[in-house]
Amino acid sequence: MAEENTQKGAGSTDAGKPGFFDRIIGKIEKLIKYCSSGVWSDPRKTLKVRIVKTINLTVQAFLNRDLQIKSMAITYQTVFAMVPALALLLAISKGFGFQEIVEKELYTYFPSQSKALGTALGFVDSYLAEASSGILVGVGLIVLLWTLISLLSNIEDAFNNIWDLKTGRNTIQKIKDYIAIFLLIPILMILSSGISLFMSSTVLSAVPFAFLTPMVNAMMELVPVVLTWGAFTLCFWLIPNTKVQFKFAAISGAFSAVAFEILQVLFLSGQIYVSKYNAIYGSFAFLPLLLIWLQLSWLLLLSGCGLTYSLQNVFSYNFFGNLTSVAESYYRKVLLVVTAVIYRRFHNGLPAPTRNMMSMTYGLPIRLVSSITDRLQRAGLIQMNESRDGDNDPGLIPTTDTDKIMVKDVVSRVESAGMKDFIPEFNTTYRQALNEINEISTRMYDAAGDMLIRDLDIFVQLDNPGKDTSE
Repeated sequence: MAEENTQKGAGSTDAGKPGFFDRIIGKIEKLIKYCSSGVWSDPRKTLKVRIVKTINLTVQAFLNRDLQIKSMAITYQTVFAMVPALALLLAISKGFGFQEIVEKELYTYFPSQSKALGTALGFVDSYLAEASSGILVGVGLIVLLWTLISLLSNIEDAFNNIWDLKTGRNTIQKIKDYIAIFLLIPILMILSSGISLFMSSTVLSAVPFAFLTPMVNAMMELVPVVLTWGAFTLCFWLIPNTKVQFKFAAISGAFSAVAFEILQVLFLSGQIYVSKYNAIYGSFAFLPLLLIWLQLSWLLLLSGCGLTYSLQNVFSYNFFGNLTSVAESYYRKVLLVVTAVIYRRFHNGLPAPTRNMMSMTYGLPIRLVSSITDRLQRAGLIQMNESRDGDNDPGLIPTTDTDKIMVKDVVSRVESAGMKDFIPEFNTTYRQALNEINEISTRMYDAAGDMLIRDLDIFVQLDNPGKDTSE
């Protein structure tokens, strides 16, 4: 009898109410359900909702965008590009007389890979010696630049994929930007060395009280972390081919910098316990550790990019399903609304809307807007506003006269865009059926009406009506 009462107390009460443990389990299940899916139906814009949505979106981006596979692919390319990259870096620094400083900074920034750096620098010396004579001068330079541009191009493609961008920088932009990056890296490393030297000599000698010396030393230890933070921030801000808000890039950069320093510490301390690798790999024992470290580092960089994307788009990301699951009729409705927004704003002489602006102002999911605008571009109905100098998130403008494009024209051109007539003998074999299908399609397009696309009523009542410029 006592045992029965105990079981009732743990599971449920005499009145049929759930017991303590049942309530705890129920709350946990409810919390998990809310965090995983229910939060996207929560219209509030509080800090708690933002944090939950950001974490949810970042985790989903990590799991669904194959970041681990991308990090492995970039790691593979990094191994090939490591020696050419170091060769270019040291060649530039040697031209300015700072080769020793740059080498010292490399060991400072990557203390867990000192063995790998030593081996790579030995290869660099041989590489530069061979490339400085004969035909290898031209061929070696071309191979070097191609290897580095290919690596950076794949990194940019990975970032653009995280941001749902279909197009990247053109070839000329890539060459200019990537050369600028490799010219800036040695300069930043020299500045870092100068800051450390200034802190260790001038500042310490000027400290009036001895008890402040540990504080200054601690600040000196933070200099590499701060510079790492700046490097991550610039990556998240500049690499994606879209307009990224600096504050979100800085937040992600801070998390990534701390995680990277933790990774360094773990590898430094972990190398003590991997002496067994020496018996297996001999002098190449550093290689498997280097590969693991590279993959984790790239994975950290891609995850930081995903966090930046989540922070910036968390409230415009109100659709989290697979786009292929959207009903075609519903997709067509959204497509017509997006087209009407672009055409109507252009007709009224208003600024060309960007994808992010359309998502935030008109309450449309950013992924759906990106997919639709890509289809409208392929159909030749809109184009990017290239006149927005210096803006990586250009506006969208019509390609044709807004007084001529009707609703049925939009539907017809979008559905007709793409590959066709690629099946051999298809038109001949199914000629009769295709004639009937074409007649049906013509009637459907005619049924769409002769209303101009810009005349669709897309006015949106916002909390601040002054922000709505669609009228």
